[in-house]
Amino acid sequence: MKHTSIIELSLSALKNNINFIRRRIGKEAKICSVVKANAYGHGISTYIPMLEKAGVKYFAVASSFEADEVYEAASPDARIMIMGILYDRDLEEIIGKGMEFYVFHYDKLVKAVEIAKKLGKPAKVHLEVETGCNRTGLSQEDLDNCIKLMKKNPEWVEFVGLCTHFAGIESLSNHFRTTRQYVRYKEFLSYLKKKKMEPELRHIACSAAAIAFPDTALDMVRVGVAQFGFWPSPDVYNLYISEQGNRRERPLKRVITWKTDIMDIKHVQEHEFIGYGTSYQAQRDMRVAVLPLGYSNGYSRSLSNKGYVLIHGRKAPIVGLINMNLFTVDITHIPEAQLGDEVVLIGKQKNNTISVSSFTNFSNQLNNELISRLPAAIPRVAKV
Repeated sequence: MKHTSIIELSLSALKNNINFIRRRIGKEAKICSVVKANAYGHGISTYIPMLEKAGVKYFAVASSFEADEVYEAASPDARIMIMGILYDRDLEEIIGKGMEFYVFHYDKLVKAVEIAKKLGKPAKVHLEVETGCNRTGLSQEDLDNCIKLMKKNPEWVEFVGLCTHFAGIESLSNHFRTTRQYVRYKEFLSYLKKKKMEPELRHIACSAAAIAFPDTALDMVRVGVAQFGFWPSPDVYNLYISEQGNRRERPLKRVITWKTDIMDIKHVQEHEFIGYGTSYQAQRDMRVAVLPLGYSNGYSRSLSNKGYVLIHGRKAPIVGLINMNLFTVDITHIPEAQLGDEVVLIGKQKNNTISVSSFTNFSNQLNNELISRLPAAIPRVAKV
């Protein structure tokens, strides 16, 4: 059965973005693709094979559920890292499958060692330390306890990584705070070196850090939003552009295009209302197209009477309220529009483009928020 919309993913754009990150961080650091939230709405099952074609074999998720989705989509030699919640009941499967996971509670490591001994297979852990974000992270006391436990059980714990999370490095106004975090992280590294407990990988950098402060790349970078072609923030973009001088390259390219079709066309007389309520009244005779999706499909209701779509490469403004599974656009100025014509919701059509920021400017959403909320039921298709 055909869905009411489709999401196309560009492999060439993805390869471009990965290559850009690689140029920023150098050849030595690993790239770990963060694919939480259904790969930021791009679709894990479709997106993971694309990443592997782009040369990425390391993936990070927020839960054991997501890890299992990646496990099913990835090659057997892929590495999977769980950064968020991991329930005790899932530890046996996670350790058995060789997946890696963050430890930010000492008790979790105790349980992991217990299960590793039962399975006869080591737990692969990344110790997350608290450096100032004050969300998740080991305190000095908990870190000491983890070190003692790991030294007592070297055959059952593989110390893969030492990590932390920057608190708002996307904004230059937070630079003093992230600088303190970096200093604190390096203090933890020095402490572990004295304890003769050095990790395989040191990793703290996200997309913003990789682009704006590539010295933070260390052994691995956890790349989130940049891989999809979005700048982490205006600050990061402006910093990069100022660094480039007169060069006007566009190093990041959007991976996602979201499309639907015209399901009906209506002729509306002057002074008639369109759709529910009285939010839009025709100021002239109009021709409107009805589109088969709405807020239940991830198209925000806040775009009512504000947003627009592309039809035949021309902007068609939204008229009336966006409903659960329908909304209407003005096509009076597009006489060639017909039933079944392609409609671009996000992406390029001829010489016009609708960016994700077009949505977020109107709806007060973050880029990440909008794309990660796109329903998993919408088909994702890889395009060269």
